[in-house]
Parts: sequence; structure tokens; C-alpha cells
Amino acid sequence: TDSPVYLDYNATTPLAREVCRTMAEFLEQDSQLFGNPSSSHYFGTRTKLVVEKARKQVAQLLGCYEDEVIFTSGGSESNNYAIKGAALYMKQHHKRNVIITASIEHPAVIETCRFLEKDGFRVIYAPCDAEGVVDVQHIKEALEFHSGQVALVTIMHANNETGVVQPIHDIATLVKSHPGVLLHTDASQSLGKIPTTVSHLGVDLLTVCAHKFYGPKGVGALYMRRGVELVKQIHGASHERDLRAGTENIMLVAGLGTACEVATKGLQDFASHMREMRDRLYDGLLVALGDGGVKLNGPLLTKDGSLDYRDPTHSYSRLPNTLNVCFANVQANTLLSAVSSKVAASAGAACHSAEHIEVSHVLRGMGVPLHWAQGAIRLSTGRETTKQEVDDAVSSIVEAIRQLQPKQTSDTLPDEDIQLNGPVRLTATTQGLGCGCKLRPQLLDAILKDLPPQTDPRVLVGTETSDDAGIFQISSDVCLVQTLDFFTPVVDDPYEFGAIAAANALSDVYAMGGEPLTGLNIVCFPSGRLPMSVLRDVLRGAHDKANEAKVSILGGHSIDDNEMKFGMSITGSVSPASIWRNSGAQPGDVLLLTKPIGVGVATTAMKRGVASPALCRAAVSCMSLLNKYAADALRGTGLIHACTD
Repeated sequence: TDSPVYLDYNATTPLAREVCRTMAEFLEQDSQLFGNPSSSHYFGTRTKLVVEKARKQVAQLLGCYEDEVIFTSGGSESNNYAIKGAALYMKQHHKRNVIITASIEHPAVIETCRFLEKDGFRVIYAPCDAEGVVDVQHIKEALEFHSGQVALVTIMHANNETGVVQPIHDIATLVKSHPGVLLHTDASQSLGKIPTTVSHLGVDLLTVCAHKFYGPKGVGALYMRRGVELVKQIHGASHERDLRAGTENIMLVAGLGTACEVATKGLQDFASHMREMRDRLYDGLLVALGDGGVKLNGPLLTKDGSLDYRDPTHSYSRLPNTLNVCFANVQANTLLSAVSSKVAASAGAACHSAEHIEVSHVLRGMGVPLHWAQGAIRLSTGRETTKQEVDDAVSSIVEAIRQLQPKQTSDTLPDEDIQLNGPVRLTATTQGLGCGCKLRPQLLDAILKDLPPQTDPRVLVGTETSDDAGIFQISSDVCLVQTLDFFTPVVDDPYEFGAIAAANALSDVYAMGGEPLTGLNIVCFPSGRLPMSVLRDVLRGAHDKANEAKVSILGGHSIDDNEMKFGMSITGSVSPASIWRNSGAQPGDVLLLTKPIGVGVATTAMKRGVASPALCRAAVSCMSLLNKYAADALRGTGLIHACTD
């Protein structure tokens, strides 16, 4: 197929074949597996048996009693129930209000703890070392310092970004030396990859998330040791032994059960295969880029192939499938965009925004230098990953990195013969999208306020306002209108991008009531990634749009950059008496839109490849339409009280 190599198994996994077969039974038209398992009749009894079979399958994977398994809607709910339920119970019944967690936890844990902080709990965030292993000594000291006050310790079993396995057994030993303290672990990432036997881990509560190990999304479980009591979080009827209200989703619960059974039987073989593919992936990157070109985050990969994944007492330093690597002087999202048609991977946790990347809190906690951390990506292999897929992924990643990393200056011309594999996709060359990559206005305003104010009386509109352009009066009846606008591609076609960028820059002058006269091009172009013919098409699109507006392009400036950006500086004229501002709207005014709402949503859909051809055509036509025609129709009418682009 033409689909990319999937290396994001820590984000989610496909359904196992066995899981598909199990769930398919519930979708058959004549299926009798539709009853409410709380009902006592024939149909309810049948589905009740399904639920209890699944409960047994989960218990077998965890090595616990069946009545210690509570079904939930997934990992986030299980974490919320475990942490809130335990904390609130311990506070109400034992006056304990301290929670100990790690600074590198998943947001499902971090945000839950922050919520409890607002409810009077004190949360201690234990740091980690340079390899991403939580500081056990810090936990020990916190337990001793807050003796008798700690309600819960919650530490993930394996980190979702780095794959580092935390010493839960050692932490459990510490916790048990402080009677009354509960221990919870989020095992979402470790299930199906390494042993998760609760008796060895020594935990009181453990989170299960089905879609992380080839089960369905929307279902999970919470292991709750016998004798542990929690404050109920979802109230209603007495489902799940009156611990979690809500009729069970039988099909999803059955799928989770089968996923657990498959994981129990195949754990060693699955882990060995994923480990082999992960090591092949890392070795390929290392050979191609060298020690100075790629940095491994977390413990070194162990090459011992004799590990017995059935042995619950074995200590693992990292998950067998997870690789977190950095590439110097390369932005992670830029890299992922560059390889998006060939490799599907992730910059940190997939629950974060796809369009904006911040340095991972996990890598910050590990002390990874900024110039490395910004280029960190997570590559995670799966049960079905093949050697050919790994080799193809290595080739694609290495090629992109060599194009993205800064090059030494040279007198030689850029390679006009750069070959593209398929059509040009300009939106894949950048991490931002159009004007969405601008600085937040609040940040920029704070800087501008510190600059000396303009005192020249000829400056009629300057930086003190948020108008679309500046205005400088040169005579009693003529003002210059000056604007500068450029952004990253919002469409893939170079010619269309040039036309849209030009229309966007020209629009600022029209919005001030002015008439554009001349323009200067501003170009940032990745000459190492794209052939110069792409730039030629961008400029041609802008030139044609400027001709339509009767604007002369006088020249411009260019920079060789990792990302494609293009725009224009436009100079125009306007009468002092005809200036439109973005303030001045009056009660009863009609809001007139020159273009439809939702174009930004459409461009995001276009970048992600989910927009229909008709929507793409409509969006391109709309964005490249000059606002000249609307401005010409309204200029001189006296009807405009306020205008903005």
C-alpha cells in the first residue's frame, strides 16, 4: 500500500485479529448478545457471562482475583478513579492529604493531581534522573517527612514518551514500610509488553487501557486490591459491585478481555519481536547519522536476547518497543511533517496538540539540552512491524534530517535536480500553518509597549494600535499605507500558495481603505529540500495576483531556511479623510464578511488530507480572491465605520 510505515504504537494499536473476531459477534444482525448484564433474564444472563469471562481474562493477565477488576471507559478514567477516589477516601477517613507522584507522569495523572491541589491536597512531584528514572530516594524522603499524612503514591509503570520502566517494586517496598499509604501505577504502556503481575509489583491500584495493547478504544479497567476503598466517582446504579455506575459496553469489554488473553499467551514472543525491530531501527539511524547526529533518551538499549519475559521478577530498564531519539538542530514537528507521507510517528505524547509542539516535560525533567529536546521524536514498534518497514523508515528519516539540518554556506547553486517522491506537498515542509504560526498578540504587545512611542505627527496609524497596516502622511491629501505579511503554506500547490500569500498581503492595504501600489517579495526557502522550480511557481502565483491588483513588484529578499515561508511588503496610498480603522463600529452596524467563516478549519483539514476535493477547490478560490472588489464597492460610500482583515 501507499500508507506510511506506522511507528506510533505507544499512541494506539490496531485491533488484534482475535479481538476483531470476538467483537464481530456482537455486530451480527441475529446476535443475541445485546442484553443488559444487570438483567436476570436469558438475554441479560448471556451478556453477564461475557462480562465475567472478560473480567477473568484481565485478572489472568494481572495475576489478581477476578473481583479486583473494575471495568472503566479507558486509562484516563481509571487514573482519575484511582487517584481521586483514593485521595478523597483517605482525606475523609484518615485525615491524610499528601500525594506523591512523579514530574514525568502522563497528563491523565498530572492534571488529576493538579485538580486535587485545588481541593486542599499537597502534591509532591518527585524528579527523575538523566535517564528518566524517578528518584526513589526523593519518594523515600517525602514519605518520611510527611509520615502519617501521605494518602497515595502514584508512579507510572513505564513512561509513554521514553519507554523507561520505573522501579515500581522498589517503590512498593518503601510504601509498605509506611502503613496506610496506597500505591497506584498507570500500566497503560507496559501491559502486553512486559510482565505486569500485581503481586510482584506490589501495587494497590493499577490502570489498564485496552487500545494500548491491541484492544478497542473506549474501554479499560482498574485493578483494585481487596480491602482498598475508594470514593465512588461515577454515581448511578450499582454496576461493577457498586463501584462504577453505568451499563457495561459489552462488545468493548469482550474485546478487552480477548486482548488480555492474547497478551498473556504471546507476551514473550511479542516482546522479543518488538525489541528486535526497535534495535534495528536505532542501529540504522546510528549507522547513518553517527553518534553526533542522533541522541538516545533514556537507558542504553540492552542486547541480551536471553531475557525471559515470563519471569515477573526480571528488572527492565525500558519497554522493548520504544525508542525516543533526538536530532540536533531539527524541530520535531518539522521533521515529522517532512516524513509524514512515509512514516507515522510522534513528537512526545499523542494526546498533545498536533500543530504546536513544546519541549516535552519528560525531556525537560531529564535535563536534555534544548537544541536536542526540540528535535525529539518517539518511535514505537509493534507486533506486526517488519524489517522492511523499519529499513524504509530509517531511509526516510535520515533523508529528511540531512535536508533539514543547517548546512555550511557554499558558493554553489542549489540543486535544481532535487527529485521529489510524488507531488509537492508544501504544507508538509513546515510545522505551522499559515498565520497560525504567528506570535500570540499578547506576547508581542508586551514587547511593543516597552519601545519608545512614535512622536512624529505624520504617523497617523502606528504600532500603538492593532490595525492591519501603518499609515504615514506625506502631504495634505495623500498618505502612504505600509504593511508586511508572510506565512507558511496553507495549501500544497506552489502556484496557489503564492497567489494566496499575495492576496493576503494586499488585503491589509484594502482593509485600511487604501489602494496598493508596489510590492516586495519576502522568501524563506528550503533549497536543500525542494527544487528551485517550486519557488519559481510560488513567485509566479504571487506575480499574477499582483498583476490582477495592478501592483508592481519591485524586488524582494530571500533567506535559505528549513521551512517554506512567503509573503510581501506592500506600499499603497490613501486619502487622510478616507482611512478605515479596525475600531469605530457603532450600535446597529451590520457585519459584512467578504469571505466565509471556517476557511481556517478547511485549511487544517486540507493539510491533514481529510478535506474533499470540492472543499479544497472552494477554499483555494476563497483565499486567493482579492478583497479589492469588496473595497472598490464600498470606498466612497461613507458606510464603513470599521474594517479589518
